[in-house]
Formats: sequence, C-alpha cells, structure tokens
Amino acid sequence: MKKRILTVSSANMDFVMKVEKLPEAGQTVVESRSYSYVPGGKGANAALALARLGADSIFCARLGSDQNGKKLKELYQSNGVDTRFIKLDRLNPTGLASIIVEDDGANRIIVYPGANGFLSEEDVEDAFTCIPDAVFIQFEIPDEAVLAAAKFAKKRNIPIFVDAGPARTDYPLEKLPPLEIISPNESETLALTGILPNNSDNCLRAASALLNRVPAKYVVIKLGGRGAYIHDGKFSQLIPTFEGEVVDTTAAGDAFTSALTLEYLNTGDIVKSVRYANAVGTLVVGKAGASSSLPTAAEVDSFLRQRGAF
Repeated sequence: MKKRILTVSSANMDFVMKVEKLPEAGQTVVESRSYSYVPGGKGANAALALARLGADSIFCARLGSDQNGKKLKELYQSNGVDTRFIKLDRLNPTGLASIIVEDDGANRIIVYPGANGFLSEEDVEDAFTCIPDAVFIQFEIPDEAVLAAAKFAKKRNIPIFVDAGPARTDYPLEKLPPLEIISPNESETLALTGILPNNSDNCLRAASALLNRVPAKYVVIKLGGRGAYIHDGKFSQLIPTFEGEVVDTTAAGDAFTSALTLEYLNTGDIVKSVRYANAVGTLVVGKAGASSSLPTAAEVDSFLRQRGAF
C-alpha cells in the first residue's frame, strides 16, 4: 500500500538563467546560453519527487490566481499529486525563484515568496483531513505554517520529516516537537549551528548541536558530492554518494530528502534509505531544471542495479 505523505511547503515558478560566470557589480554580460521558466519551489519539488517515486503525495501550498499558478497546479495534477489542499490567493502572485546556473552546475537562488508567504495555520489544519502517514516540512513558508504542521502532526502521532532549507541563524528549531528526521545541507547546517560540516569531526559537532536544539531520531546532513552523514545521538556514519555528471544541482536536496523519507517509511532502515536518496540526488544533478530532473522509481531501481547497489 502506498505511503501517504503530506508536504507542507512552497511552490514557485523558476526563472532559470544559464551563465558562464556571474557579472561583477555594475557589469553587463551578454550571454549565448539559454534561459527558461521551469516549475519549482522546494515544496513542489518534494511533492513531485514523492509522487514519481511511488508515494501517495498530497501537497499543501498557496499559489497566486495567475497564469503561473494555473500552469503549476495543472503540472502537479498531471504527475499524480493530490492538489485538493492548494489554496489560490487572489491578492498575491505565485512565488518566483530566480536561479542562476553556472557552467560547473553550481546555482544561486533568489526567492520572491509571493503567495507562499501567506500559507496559514488554517490552510495547514485543513490539509490534515487527508490523514497522512507522514508529514514533510521545509522552511520556505512562514514559521507559523511550519510550526502548525508540526503541532498537528504531533497531536495525531504522525512522524515528522524536516528538510531544513532555507535555513537562517534565528530559526526557531526549539519550538518544533520531536522529529523523525531532520536533514539540512552544508550551508543550512552552518546557519543553524554555526559549524560548517567540512570534515568528520565538524559533522559530528554540527549534528550534536542540532540535536541539542531539536530532538530527532536521526540527523542526516547532506554533503553534496561527499554523500550524507547520519547521526542518531550515539552512532554516526558517512554514506558516500554515487559518481555522476553534475549538470544542475537545483532540486537535488529536495529530492534527496523526499526519497529518504519515502524509503525510510517503507523499510525503517536509515542506511538503506540514505543510499537510495543518494541515488536520487545523483540522477537529479545529472539533468537540468527542477521538476524536469526528478526521476521515477523505475529509473532509480535501474540506476541502483547498474551500480550493484541493491
């Protein structure tokens, strides 16, 4: 039976610009590379990833009552995402993310929240009528909506999975109830703990610092090309990622944590789940775009078989 996962998070239209290098202040650069409008937003990436990987994916978000909002909702529906709890905002536009992708695949993102900034506790409470098996939360929505989702999940004994992005130094982690998994990337870990996880000692220090701020069964720190670091308060393990071409890192972290959540719900094995999530992340960075780069469960299974990772 499919796991029903409620994602409470953001939805954006991404304006993606490919550049050789960033211009200096005051400099104008004429580029021969492409630009495009691509469906994105951390929550949308997660909800779509979960649907493609075989979950019963429900999405709670806010879109503007504009052309971008219409296109995004149609996309989610065509990919099997349950959109009953997406609210259409007549006063605020659909969120927009401006994404600059350099030749090495690194990206820089500026987000204009738009309707995302008005996701409310009432919106979130309504979404819990879907009776989910788990709740997936990110920080690209108002703190009040995040805390409401966590509160309603705790009240119903529903496990909470947190992708801790985008993070900020004053994020109120202490207000969250006990989590199943919290998963920041390197920069998010630095923001939340003041520790850059650039070696094994700092990974342990950072993971311990996170657990001092919010109780969680597991901390899983995403380390990009180095893999992911697991810590449960007593034991730690670094799970290397798979080798692959890096075209665009957009949505890789969202897809990683989505895959981690689903595989963990299915197996209860944190190490196996991180390996599965590493495979998904590798597939995502090998393609351009956000939602367009998300793999299906069959593609992930084929990848793992080819790498002898089953």
